[in-house]
Amino acid sequence: MKYINIRFFIVLIIYIQINCTSQNKQPIPEIISVKKSTSSMDSLQDNSENKPVAADTHPIYQNARFKSVVVENLSAHKYLVTGKAQIFEANLSWIVEDGHNELRKGFATADAGAPEWGNFRFTVDVKKERENSTLTLILFESSAKDGSPQHQLYIPL
Repeated sequence: MKYINIRFFIVLIIYIQINCTSQNKQPIPEIISVKKSTSSMDSLQDNSENKPVAADTHPIYQNARFKSVVVENLSAHKYLVTGKAQIFEANLSWIVEDGHNELRKGFATADAGAPEWGNFRFTVDVKKERENSTLTLILFESSAKDGSPQHQLYIPL
């Protein structure tokens, strides 16, 4: 009788463990970003839209469709944007806005379309309309169905 109870208990534990691990195989959304401090990488921040990751001089941004995105300030009003995208037909769109107005918009092409990660590189030349405004670059994939923006990645300039 003791042997049957132990055997039942072991089977029950295995069953629970299998069910728990199969439920945990769902993809976990990227919600943690790492900021670089002067001493070490010890600061974590919950941020589900923009995901800056530590870099030597420039933050790196990512989400579900964009990764390794870096923005370099080339001059007073010119920015170089590089990264990787996993998007339909390798076409990504972008908008620069100041919180009230769209100042510039355009598109770029990655060197590979989904499901591959393609590299992209483009420059943005934009000047603030108001001195106290903050410029934001928004990268996104246009929906193949209706052209609406999807997977938007917000990057402060």
